[in-house]
Amino acid sequence: MIEELRALYDAVSLQFSNLLLPSRLVQFAILLACVLVALILRRAAGSRTRDWMHSLEGRPKWQLRLLLILERRLGLIFFVILSWLAVVVMAEVSPFTSRRFILELVATIATAWLAISFAARFIRNVVLRKAVTWGVSVYAMLYFLGLIEPVSTALESVALELGDFRLSLLTLIKALIVTALLLAAARLISHTTASRVRANRDISPSMQVLVVKFLQVILYGAAFFIGLKAVGFDLTGLAVLSGAIGVGLGFGLQKVVSNLVSGIIILLDKSIKPGDVISLGDTFGWINSLGARYVSVVTRDGKEYLIPNEDLITGQVVNWSHSNEFVRLDIYFGTSYGDDPHLVRRIAIEAAKSVDRVLSQRPPVCHIVGFGDSSVDYILRFWISDPTGGLTNIRGNVFLALWDAFKRSGVSIPFPQREVRLLDQPVSAAIEAGPKAPD
Repeated sequence: MIEELRALYDAVSLQFSNLLLPSRLVQFAILLACVLVALILRRAAGSRTRDWMHSLEGRPKWQLRLLLILERRLGLIFFVILSWLAVVVMAEVSPFTSRRFILELVATIATAWLAISFAARFIRNVVLRKAVTWGVSVYAMLYFLGLIEPVSTALESVALELGDFRLSLLTLIKALIVTALLLAAARLISHTTASRVRANRDISPSMQVLVVKFLQVILYGAAFFIGLKAVGFDLTGLAVLSGAIGVGLGFGLQKVVSNLVSGIIILLDKSIKPGDVISLGDTFGWINSLGARYVSVVTRDGKEYLIPNEDLITGQVVNWSHSNEFVRLDIYFGTSYGDDPHLVRRIAIEAAKSVDRVLSQRPPVCHIVGFGDSSVDYILRFWISDPTGGLTNIRGNVFLALWDAFKRSGVSIPFPQREVRLLDQPVSAAIEAGPKAPD
């Protein structure tokens, strides 16, 4: 290990041994001037560029994002342009390569950094983007400095050895890089495939979720194990260890495993799918999404309930749109005994038909259900096809339509009436006294 580190030190010393020569100092001075001029140009052009970007209207989002990326990197862009101009000028002034070696090296590294920063924008994850940017930038700098081989040798010498097992720092870095690239590729493939699966109308929503989840598990699992295998890890011990850990976790995470299995059952039997309107206890809403552990249910008041999958399997769930979206609603009302029941039924049916959400292809019906103490009792049944629009509001609209129709037709809605008399003396005393003689 000490010999490898000494070799790395000698390689670095060799690269930077001639930096203090007069020709190299002139190149450093030129680079410093390029940095200062780039900063001045960045300050002068930055405000104008931002004002011009704010004036743009109706442009596609990708154009605005590209302009924003360019605006944030104006300083580096100006430095790259100025450094390469300095290289061209030095090549015209002196034919010796040594008089522009530092300029070409720094200009090349700066150009590589600029290209890496643009290419990294395709990675959406912020943490992964920064890791890739810094990792590739460091690799590019070491490559152009000619330090790849001595640095690799030094990293390989730093290792953890346990019997036949040897894990070097270089192997660990390679494993992280390969696994990260495979995971990024798996993420890209899963997102692309998921968008195509969701766009296919021939696949049911529950089956779409199942296909996407299964594909993600396969891709991410394959990326992880292939990444480990690609750098020489022995997966036999890992398999034994994972089996032992799995047995221990099985006892401690029974509820989690139960919810996972219940989620798979829900996706397979298609009993609940995104968009369905369900009632579970006091919760009434529509399915927003199906997760591995829970189902997201959004109610009419904007609350989002995360219901465990196990509750949907073991409990009683009312799915208002399981086989179809048609929902029948019943409302009860009563009218006076003096009103013609045949007329009342016709008026009630026409009133229900006048409400927007009531279906005409499944016309409302009205029946007498009993003779009450003070009214003839009726039931009005009607159908809707959009339970996500709410049930209470459609019932209220039908009641209002009934009220207006009864007012126009003179149909009365009776209500209990009671008469209360307050007496100053007991009834027996008033009877004995009899009527009072007139004065």
